[in-house]
Amino acid sequence: MTDETQEQQITAVGNEMSASFLAAKKRSDATLAAIEQNPGKFTMLTGDRPTGRLHLGHYFGSIRERVAMQNRGVNSNIIIADYQVITDRDTTEHIEDNVLNLVLDYMAAGIDPEKTMIFTHSAVPAENQLMLPFLSLVTEAELHRNPTVKSEMEASGHALTGLLLTYPVHQACDILFCKANVVPIGKDNLPHVEITRTIARRFNERYAKKHPVFPEPAAILSEAPEIPGLDGRKMSKSYGNSIMLGATAQETAKLIKKSPTDSERRITFDPIARPQVSALLTTAGLVTGRDPKEIAEEIGDSGAGALKAYVIESVNSFLEPHRARREELAKDMDYVRDVLAEGNKKANAIANETLEQVRDAMGMRY
Repeated sequence: MTDETQEQQITAVGNEMSASFLAAKKRSDATLAAIEQNPGKFTMLTGDRPTGRLHLGHYFGSIRERVAMQNRGVNSNIIIADYQVITDRDTTEHIEDNVLNLVLDYMAAGIDPEKTMIFTHSAVPAENQLMLPFLSLVTEAELHRNPTVKSEMEASGHALTGLLLTYPVHQACDILFCKANVVPIGKDNLPHVEITRTIARRFNERYAKKHPVFPEPAAILSEAPEIPGLDGRKMSKSYGNSIMLGATAQETAKLIKKSPTDSERRITFDPIARPQVSALLTTAGLVTGRDPKEIAEEIGDSGAGALKAYVIESVNSFLEPHRARREELAKDMDYVRDVLAEGNKKANAIANETLEQVRDAMGMRY
């Protein structure tokens, strides 16, 4: 292949991705408008891998929007994707603790188990059984092309397992078993929803032309800003630069005090030239609802110490109600387990019904 041909192929792929994003954005905007008119027509599926505690990035990136959707009247479902922990890890150590702490943070943040079904992968066999017919609807090449799988493999440094390669198909099972027609995501996860749409369409065309079984879900593209960690890099549990929702005020203060800045005394907001200082300003802006530039001007020549003091006070004030609710909920872990058990029971009923519809469509009822 010549360099020119390779360049043409790269350009073609880039154009295809741009067109796909524009189509998804248009669909997202139309879906949001429809939700405002009739939220009860929509079913939402979101979730998290239980690989550790939730942090501020999770809150502003997804949890806040989940609560808003739930409160609008959208039929809401949250999956705790415990099987997906082993896509790129060799252990399930601490997984029970991580799962229960996710439930605590969800409820402390405003997720109401009376309105939102919270459940785990491993407790819903019929949902996972959808993997078998769904895998027959995608090609190996389509799985290898998924950019999210590639980036997650590179980030983990783990060999490409069969589970990681088929991760997007497993997510399609998560979304389609409950007939979710909206999936709130960031731009980076758009390929997962696109392959789910493909699987739904191919299943209906192949097995259920007269009576389609699955909707083609729309991605609701998040408008949330990317939230940097305290060191200016992406906020991540693995970097140790995250402010955990369940951390104490003292733990939060200690972490912020230790965060790096630079040698310049005057505080300015410049994410390119001063990523670490700007990360602190961004954090303060998110929890106070203020413009980070305005905060920078207010602190001015008072330096990094004054900036950190402001961030500590702002973050701790913001998290105080969450911590209080979380602490109260943690006094009754039997209730937390009951919430999960009830969610799993509901999810099993839905998954069993969907699997029966799939078997009917495929003529596999003997």
